[in-house]
Amino acid sequence: MPPLSALRAFSALAEAGGVEEAGARIGVTHAAISQQIRALEAHLGFALVERGGRRLGLTAEGRRLAEVLQGSFAAIATTINDLAGADAARVLRITTTSTFAGGWLLPRLADFRAKHPGIDLVIDPTAESRDIGREADLGIRYGNGGWPGLVSKLVLRSGVVVVASPKLVPEGAASTLADLAKLPWLQELGTSEATAFLEKHGLQRAMGAGMTSMPGTLLLDAARDGQGVAISVRAFMQADLNAGRLRLLHEDHGREGYFLVTRPGILRPALQVFCDWLLKQAASGRGQTVAG
Repeated sequence: MPPLSALRAFSALAEAGGVEEAGARIGVTHAAISQQIRALEAHLGFALVERGGRRLGLTAEGRRLAEVLQGSFAAIATTINDLAGADAARVLRITTTSTFAGGWLLPRLADFRAKHPGIDLVIDPTAESRDIGREADLGIRYGNGGWPGLVSKLVLRSGVVVVASPKLVPEGAASTLADLAKLPWLQELGTSEATAFLEKHGLQRAMGAGMTSMPGTLLLDAARDGQGVAISVRAFMQADLNAGRLRLLHEDHGREGYFLVTRPGILRPALQVFCDWLLKQAASGRGQTVAG
């Protein structure tokens, strides 16, 4: 096959009828058009253009090739437009925890909707790890950003805290980790945060100290109600800590946080728009009231 650039130059010449007009159509100089066509003729071994006079005519072979090329390039353009249109209309799937969705993302989504009303979204609030690129377009995950084969960018840095209602652990009550291990615990459904936290500190829950797992949207209500000791990211507990509805009992100052996670490579336009918006929202909120 000849170079595609040479075929495109010849097709433009056949459509335009002159080298200057052909160059303008595809954004090159008329000299480049002439050079490409000579190279194409040399490659094929026969003439495509009848030279002589101000405007160039086509040989019989040239007319036959031009007819095929014009139909082919038109079909390529139509297919690309169809694919691009279908991709633009495809819903954008976002997976994150219910805690992050309810505590950070949803309060900000009205701004995105106002700026980008044509992009359809699906928010999948789950603690399960979705396959990014197949089951979701992007994820917002808690960790240190080190997920093999994925690209991650920090959205929110925040430590992990252990909290309880004053109803369950009043002021002045014993609240060492060993004491807390004797109480019922709450953790987000699909995670093992509480168990992992106690094991990290060399503790196990005492016999009869139950563990209740529930969606993150319910965990905060249960903690306020005194149903158990809860463990979560400080950013989503801060308002209740400030108001005294919850007591801070322990905090791990790690380097974890929520990261925007995508597949490597060029992102489709709708996904790029959402990522840019999300990171801008995160940057505008950094340094406010998030500890950790």
